[in-house]
Amino acid sequence: MLVQQILASKGDLGVITVEPGTTVQEVAAILSSKRIGAVIVSSDGKAALGIVSERDIVRELGKRGATCLKDPVESLMTAKIVHCTRTEGTDAVLGRMTDGRFRHMPVIEEGQMVGLISIGDVVKARLMELAAEKEALEGMIKGF
Repeated sequence: MLVQQILASKGDLGVITVEPGTTVQEVAAILSSKRIGAVIVSSDGKAALGIVSERDIVRELGKRGATCLKDPVESLMTAKIVHCTRTEGTDAVLGRMTDGRFRHMPVIEEGQMVGLISIGDVVKARLMELAAEKEALEGMIKGF
């Protein structure tokens, strides 16, 4: 399955972005209210400057305590973004997410964000692929 199929199955939810000067506390509130695990940091809503996840916030809270909540999100975002394109397969994307130990990956083409996928999205797509393969193999064995 390709990333574009995952995006299509999610519908047009858009990518939640925040500006670099947004406080960590504001980002935590967005993550909580939208029930999501990460947001993209972007000045224009199109080009990704970084990504910040709930894990990033918890790590910083553990290091510094609540004082970090007043800091701009750009101070703790991951600026070196690992991304994918719509034409990549789930196996490659899942491998990079697993190797990098992160759960969210922006889909970027020509420098512009076109989506955001989670490891849950990729695992779900992979399970659907495996179920279809199983069905096809059972059909071949049974002679259908």
